[in-house]
Amino acid sequence: MKIPRSLTRVIDSFQKLPGIGPKTAQRLAFYLLHVPQSELAEFSEALVKLKNETVLCTICKNVSDSDPCPVCLDINRDQKTIMVVESPLDLIAFERTGKYRGLYHVLHGSLNPLDNIGPDEIFIKELLPRVKSSNGKSIEEIIIATNPTMEGDATAMYISKKLVSESEELKITRLGMGIPTGADLEYADDTTLSEAIEGRRTI
Repeated sequence: MKIPRSLTRVIDSFQKLPGIGPKTAQRLAFYLLHVPQSELAEFSEALVKLKNETVLCTICKNVSDSDPCPVCLDINRDQKTIMVVESPLDLIAFERTGKYRGLYHVLHGSLNPLDNIGPDEIFIKELLPRVKSSNGKSIEEIIIATNPTMEGDATAMYISKKLVSESEELKITRLGMGIPTGADLEYADDTTLSEAIEGRRTI
């Protein structure tokens, strides 16, 4: 059976999303056929506004609807600690625990030579000036919370070497036990993330 062109376009669009295969893309597209037109219009409007109404915080590179983001503007947070994470989803996961009250820096990826992702493709160089000070206060600790994968470990080592060259007195730590090797932080439960923060080790 030949699928209508309008459906094919939707299927092709879904397949471009991470983790969506051909069969899942087809199921999603056919499901949308049964959704009321008003809901489809609302869905499409939300997609259009996704890019138009979100910004990257110029300080921490988190995705937000304001610049600076609410975390960077919160003067009650620990201004002497910065946690480096790979993605905004990791930031959300740590915020959900309620155990960390410092600042963040979002890399938007990790080093991966096989995919041609080097230091210039993620926000590493934007972190270095922040080590000098945050809101006039000297940074005392950088917590590197990249994923416990080969790419995450390589990124952690690269950043730690860069930070040491900036300041030998800076405390650089890595998340402690509790995060299994190869796992994504965004899927870890609150208890595991809390233990990882509390059990972090110096690099």
